[in-house]
Amino acid sequence: MTLEDVAKRASVSTATVSRVLNGARGVSPNTRARVMRAVEALNYTPDLNARSLAGGQPKLLGMVVSNIANPFFLDIFRSVEACARPRGYDLIVANTDYTPERLASSIETILGRRVAGLALVVSETVPPAVATIASALPVVLYDGGAHRLKNAMNIRANYRGGMHRIVEYLHALGHRRMAFLGHHTRLGPLHERRQAFLAIAEEYAPRVKVMAVASADGMSGGQEAMRQVLDSGFRPTAVACVNDLMAVGALRELTVRGISVPGDVSVTGFDNIGLAEFARPALTTADVPRETIGRLIFDALVPPEGGDRPLTRAEVAVETELIVRESTSQPPGNARGSRTRRRTSAR
Repeated sequence: MTLEDVAKRASVSTATVSRVLNGARGVSPNTRARVMRAVEALNYTPDLNARSLAGGQPKLLGMVVSNIANPFFLDIFRSVEACARPRGYDLIVANTDYTPERLASSIETILGRRVAGLALVVSETVPPAVATIASALPVVLYDGGAHRLKNAMNIRANYRGGMHRIVEYLHALGHRRMAFLGHHTRLGPLHERRQAFLAIAEEYAPRVKVMAVASADGMSGGQEAMRQVLDSGFRPTAVACVNDLMAVGALRELTVRGISVPGDVSVTGFDNIGLAEFARPALTTADVPRETIGRLIFDALVPPEGGDRPLTRAEVAVETELIVRESTSQPPGNARGSRTRRRTSAR
């Protein structure tokens, strides 16, 4: 299929098709959507390599993330950048705020910069058009909802194992009333953590009582979610949060109400961002190795020195690790469990 075929099917000029594929402005949303439908229907593959050769080999990589305000995403960006700089590559980033529409527009914008590779570090499900892009240049998906691309590297962290280990640890300490604080619970990786929490709690039922709530991502969202739990009348002795930022917000609300952590309530996070260690009390959390993820992304996008193609595998699984710190202990009046600090791989 050619550019002319796409233009004919979409009833536009070849120049308009080119502007859409290059992410240029000045094209109406309806026209842009019509062109992309034609691209998908015809399975058209833009000759991105030819474009690169025409203007010189690109030394630019693109990354799209769900929330640049969350240090988790920033850490991955910095890891990729640390690999890219010595090789002469620059890295540009776009932020979606977990919005599928912004994900699609961000991809278009980055492709318009003639990148040599694209990393999608997002919780949203990627649009079908990415399959066409992945056949023309290296693409890496981290999380990516539940989507899989045949031509792309797919990186997955063992979120389920990490959350299982957190709940098992809290249960071993003697906690029988637990709450889960989440956000965007319909998105794949975030839904996975929530479901893992509920699944293992169900295994311990009816001895274990649970409650799950959701708010916005971030510290203020964590505080609001903690407020919802406490205002409901449910009194957990342990709170598991979908990430460390929300856990810090939960700590704030508990402090405001005069509730001791971990004396009255234990709190856990997820991700092990730098803030987790410096929170007061320091957070028990599940470590997701962002530096490793960044290196995997770069190796999948850029050929090795002296090579002519990137190192690619269909899918890579990344393990999580439980980090026990000061925010967890036995529940009040419970003699069972132990506060022994340990590092143990999540299964």
